[in-house]
Amino acid sequence: MSQRAYNDLWADAQLELSRILAEEQPAEQPQPQKDRVVFFQRVAMLYVRYIQILRKLQKAHELIIHPQKRRAIRKVIDSVMGRVVELKNEMVEKEFLEYHYMDDILHDMKLTPDKLEIPLPQYFPNDHSKEVQERKAMLMKIFKMVEATESLEPSTEKEMTQEEAIRVIQVAERARQGRMRSKLYEESREASLRSTNAGIESTELAAICIQKVWRGYIQRKKTKIERVKELIALGMVMDPKYLAPRPAEVALLAAEACTRLKQQEHEAAYQKAVVAVTIQLREMEGNNMSNTLKSQVREWFFKCRNVTGSFPDYPDEEDGGSAFIFAEKSPQQVLEEIAAKEDEASSNKSRGKEEQKEKRKPDKKMIDEQEEAGLKMHPSAFLSDLEGADKTFNDFWRSRDETENLSQKHDVELIKEERRKVVEDEIRVQVDEQMRQELAELKLSVDKDKGGKTKANTKKKKGSKSGKKKKKEKDLTADRTLESLCQELVEQGLLKQANDVRLQDYLGDFNYLGTTLRQNDIEPMPSLSDVRQVISLYAILPLGSQVVHEKAPLIKSILLVGPEGAGKKMLVHAVCQETGATLFDLSPLNTAGKYPGKSGLAMMVHVVFKVARLLQPSVIWIGDAEKMFYKKVPKEEKELDPKRLKKDLPKSLKLIKGEDRVLIIGTTEDPMSADIKSMCKMYNKILLIPRPDYGSRYIMWKELINQKGGETTKALDLSSLAKISDGYTPGHMVKAIQSVVTERRIRQQGSRPLTAAEFVTPLARIDPVFQEQEEALKNWYAKTPLGRKRVKAATGKEEEQPPVKGKGAKKKT
Repeated sequence: MSQRAYNDLWADAQLELSRILAEEQPAEQPQPQKDRVVFFQRVAMLYVRYIQILRKLQKAHELIIHPQKRRAIRKVIDSVMGRVVELKNEMVEKEFLEYHYMDDILHDMKLTPDKLEIPLPQYFPNDHSKEVQERKAMLMKIFKMVEATESLEPSTEKEMTQEEAIRVIQVAERARQGRMRSKLYEESREASLRSTNAGIESTELAAICIQKVWRGYIQRKKTKIERVKELIALGMVMDPKYLAPRPAEVALLAAEACTRLKQQEHEAAYQKAVVAVTIQLREMEGNNMSNTLKSQVREWFFKCRNVTGSFPDYPDEEDGGSAFIFAEKSPQQVLEEIAAKEDEASSNKSRGKEEQKEKRKPDKKMIDEQEEAGLKMHPSAFLSDLEGADKTFNDFWRSRDETENLSQKHDVELIKEERRKVVEDEIRVQVDEQMRQELAELKLSVDKDKGGKTKANTKKKKGSKSGKKKKKEKDLTADRTLESLCQELVEQGLLKQANDVRLQDYLGDFNYLGTTLRQNDIEPMPSLSDVRQVISLYAILPLGSQVVHEKAPLIKSILLVGPEGAGKKMLVHAVCQETGATLFDLSPLNTAGKYPGKSGLAMMVHVVFKVARLLQPSVIWIGDAEKMFYKKVPKEEKELDPKRLKKDLPKSLKLIKGEDRVLIIGTTEDPMSADIKSMCKMYNKILLIPRPDYGSRYIMWKELINQKGGETTKALDLSSLAKISDGYTPGHMVKAIQSVVTERRIRQQGSRPLTAAEFVTPLARIDPVFQEQEEALKNWYAKTPLGRKRVKAATGKEEEQPPVKGKGAKKKT
């Protein structure tokens, strides 16, 4: 495809975006929807449409080589991803479920299930600032250095005793003798057969036997070929010539590879041009900008003095400095706003306390009025950004004539417009410092009587700043470098390298009957495809995009609940690989015996969260998360002290803000042994991972056997294998395949293809996920906050309000 085709793809996505924005923000506000089903259908339709827009935008971003166009598309992609996350949050709040089924919507829109997969941007793993990239490179060096030191350490393996050595030799010798005896027996048997059968059978009988076998073999082969042709004609089997990549596909892949090389070249040229233009603007226009700013500020000084009779206070850097002055306002308005801000700062504390008290006591009348009014969507933080991006595209990029820019290189005039604002901001900071000194000198020389008031104001400001500083966390390692902290965490085993797995490696099929089952009052179990989708929305998109993490509903922690082998740990590593995140391991068994004492524990948590912020995006993994919230610690685990992080970790979790791309992911297979109340306080999202359904098991058997080196022929009945493996998790299937598909068995496939019966014995040795265990996990999930809401909504009961008196609350808990 040419660059024109990718530009058209971008234009199509923007056109669909403008249509959906017109529907979301009509001229007249729509009436609240009282029917919950109709409301969900509307939100789900918007959700699917936004995903299709995101898919087109990402395709255009990957293959457009114009660097400034790619930056414009990138802004739209971030906003669309944020809007998708917001719509998912709307569906969760209104339906009280983490998993949703949209097979009916896909049918209405004539889309295939794969179109519902969340497309993950390819730039996530490498989309970091230069500073973070340098830190990541430093971390990789530390990993290699620690691995090298561990390999040089003397091995702690015990030497073999004399008895063990003799036993090994005896086993090998007995095996050799057995092979020799069997070989001699076969040779003697063949010799005896040749001597007894010689001359008994005539030549004619031997020829007839050979002909019979040969003709049967040829006829079976012809029948098999005719059968395959018939299936190909009916469209039930793929033609073998289409299995190999066609010449057009190979040419397309080669063209895309060349396009990506051009992208890199144009990006490098663009970065050089940005540096050159910035230097040129500073040299050519810097002095003029500085002089004009100074003259404007001086003019404002004297205008304010003429209006109010005194020189004004200079706006702080937090308010924007001189930029706050020239926001198209008169001197009187500027002074009024400065005074109003000071009054608000003093009264915020008292108002905040009153608002918190009002929030704690919900009014039943207000709740009833809201329920009667109907359902409304929450205000979006991304619609304004999407409107701005749509306006920019329509005003500038859609009608832009690029007949003279066939090579799609950067536009210098656009760079000048963008960098001129940056240079102005840099010069404005310098001018503000100079003009503050000049204003202080003017006040001393002209307004000497008002010096006391200015001092009092500065004291008030200082006092207010000191109050903010108390809330900040103390840095216990201010005297240490990041490299030393990383090396310490790697040596302690708390900072690890993520395994090379992707989210697409988490195999699973789509749930095709979710809506149909619900219409028949049957709650379907989510498929592994639904798990992939939710992990993308809750973990990968916020960690990969700073804009999404700051503006979308903040998710600080996720708990993955599922049976052994369900793929929980694999999902953690996939999140790290898809986003380029740093992986920390704070599992109770991993932290046992490390950083002893209260001070050591505080130091460990502080160092982990400090390094996680500096190397963000970061994932803090807590394996066996139930151990941290044990109802009763088992005797064999008391020495490990698994509950030592129960108090400190939630405190550190509260300090995570929108700008900190740090996510805590816990995994557990036995949540029933933990205190559900404290565990639910710790984790924002709790995701139940089910055992795979029939469709997912079929795909897993096929893909996993092929990955191991096996061949899926007709002799291997995958359908029966998927049916008899009901109740087994992906981890169980991997173990069975590893035990069957060995190197020796792979070499024998030509003469003896794989069969389903070979996998039955290894599966029989593994305990499946029994119905009782699955029901126990479902019952536990029904006790979580979202599970309780869902149960109440299903039974038709309204959610009860918490009692006003403390006694009633204690009884219920």
